[in-house]
Amino acid sequence: MALAINILLFVLSCVVLIISGSFLVRSFSKIAAFLKMSEFILSFLIIGFATSLPELFIGITSAIAKNPALSLGNVIGSNIANLTIIIGIPILLVKGIKIRTKTLKKDSLYMFFIATVPLVLMWIGKCLSRIDGIILVAIFVLYSVWLIKQRKAYSAKFEDHIGRAEIVFNVFIFIIAVILLYFSASFTVKYATMLSMDLLLPPIFIGLFILALGTSLPELTIGFQSVLKKHPDIAIGNIIGSVVINSTLVLGVTSMIYPITADLLLFFTSMGFMIITAFLFTTFIESGNKLYWKEGVAMIIIYVFFIMMEMYISRVGGV
Repeated sequence: MALAINILLFVLSCVVLIISGSFLVRSFSKIAAFLKMSEFILSFLIIGFATSLPELFIGITSAIAKNPALSLGNVIGSNIANLTIIIGIPILLVKGIKIRTKTLKKDSLYMFFIATVPLVLMWIGKCLSRIDGIILVAIFVLYSVWLIKQRKAYSAKFEDHIGRAEIVFNVFIFIIAVILLYFSASFTVKYATMLSMDLLLPPIFIGLFILALGTSLPELTIGFQSVLKKHPDIAIGNIIGSVVINSTLVLGVTSMIYPITADLLLFFTSMGFMIITAFLFTTFIESGNKLYWKEGVAMIIIYVFFIMMEMYISRVGGV
């Protein structure tokens, strides 16, 4: 009975988390569009940050609850989902996404190298310490500053005719969404922790699959909207931004609050798979001027393979 109640409350918390995250992204993107920011800066710094707020709130609340492995699994799982099914589904929807700027290729390469940093730090210290957290946050700040200085290279402006009254309304929705996001994240972490104990599963495992898919839905929403409105740079930039922000800011802030330790077998296999996925994504971006539907299918298959691999490892390893 207790297990059924925990599952129900966990699902309800996730639903509120997803809905509040969706409203936050919509309102945040309207505000940024009103400021006439370039598409890639908008997608990376604004929408990328907004869609990563569920992961950030999960990280903060899990660290406060002294269960940061939940956040670690959430970040790794979200990154893998973003680089596979979250971008793969929009690619299939429009039968291919054109890569309109050369800067996307360069930034996808930077994303790959930045995504490897947590793996290296974990390998060195067997955990992500507070010092590691400072390093990760510093990387995020430095990269963001560099990106802003390079903003002239991203000339395409996001055009959306928005009046002042609509902006005031969206600011109000944004504030409400942030409040809901914080409390829903807190309850999600609470009941995810209870579920991990009830099902005798490590917290990183819960984060890798259940939480990761839920917190990645805002990116999927943005991906759909941007490709349908003929703004493919936003879809790709959002994925790159989310992976960078998750790997640096989210893990950095979480480990600064409470050092991150986890089941090393699950961590290194899942993190290794994430690096391979990031490499394949970067290769797809670098190989031409378009992401074709075949590459979209490949991305989705890669995610299915990831699930099967982790399930097998958890059984063999006795997790």
